[in-house]
Amino acid sequence: MTREQSVSDTPAIRMVMMPHHTNPQGTIFGGVILSLIDQAAFVEAVRQANHRYVTVAMETVEFHKPVHMGDVVSLWARTIKIGRTSIRIHVEVMAFRPGDGSECRVTEADVVLVAVDSSGSPIEVRSKAS
Repeated sequence: MTREQSVSDTPAIRMVMMPHHTNPQGTIFGGVILSLIDQAAFVEAVRQANHRYVTVAMETVEFHKPVHMGDVVSLWARTIKIGRTSIRIHVEVMAFRPGDGSECRVTEADVVLVAVDSSGSPIEVRSKAS
């Protein structure tokens, strides 16, 4: 059964991109953004059901625009589906550009996490909505 959940009123993660996040072209490494997406998906999954989770898939990752040093990135996460043992989360990454005051969507992805027990075996997701 699919249960649509509303997006939180606050971002799952917000942080300033610093020089150590940059690649040789002077923009932020895609891997840094992917790591933040994974973390934001975890934050949303735990918000829905407090379990231990492992990421099993990152699907439809789309990099729309580069992220620059000094940008403030905000990651907004929304639960798409809660299955028996998994949760599918959509994450949008927005960048606020302090130089000109603009904000734009830079990346988005769907992430699938599976709830696991202490030995790493899948367990049933028991959401707060259940």
